[in-house]
Amino acid sequence: MRTRVAFVTGGARGLGYECARRLAADGVLCAMVDLNAEQVARAAGDLGPGHLGLVADVTREDQVRAAHAQATSRLGPVNVLVNSAGIVGAARPAWEVSTDEIRKVMDVNVMGTFIPCAVAIPAMIQAGWGRIVNIASMAGKDGNANLAAYSASKGAVIALTKSLGKELATRGVLVNAIAPAVIETEMNKATPPDVLAALVSKIPMNRLGRPHEVAELVAFLASDRVSFSTGAVYDISGGRATY
Repeated sequence: MRTRVAFVTGGARGLGYECARRLAADGVLCAMVDLNAEQVARAAGDLGPGHLGLVADVTREDQVRAAHAQATSRLGPVNVLVNSAGIVGAARPAWEVSTDEIRKVMDVNVMGTFIPCAVAIPAMIQAGWGRIVNIASMAGKDGNANLAAYSASKGAVIALTKSLGKELATRGVLVNAIAPAVIETEMNKATPPDVLAALVSKIPMNRLGRPHEVAELVAFLASDRVSFSTGAVYDISGGRATY
């Protein structure tokens, strides 16, 4: 049985941390990547011996390559990639959002997914096995009012996932995305209460999702248990999804 090594972006907290924790429970060695050195080191320590906390800006290819090289050197070849790093950005009507704010959201959410994929895929192809899970959002399918940049960025993550799934379909590397509804994470604490309430109102279960619920789906998609699914988008929305 192959040793699984996961490169988890946004791994210091929120969904990224919960995904790493769940993967570690399956015996996966995790390299958790984030911007804050203290937070990511503490998060890796919480998982126990054998896991790494690495500092990198996912929008910087040089930093992602350096972190990936460290993970490979210390843990072994990376064969699982979870792209969880992301930001919500401005919660205002689209015409009131500055181009700088839009670019920041697109840079983190789109380039911050594209770059780790580009860095990690060649070694996965060489090994003939890999699993990539991109964290998208229901916003990328439906579009959320007052979150146009975020919605557009997550729509791009979905399209990227579908393209990579087709490109890698015969290489042993499966690429899937998940599309959560709003999840109870630290990131959403900054979302204005009225915007958050409007998002919850769309969920038939009438509650926020929980990080561990998302992590269970990610753990499945990162495993040998999934073998005939790639380029797919898995909704985890409490019933919100309509297609």
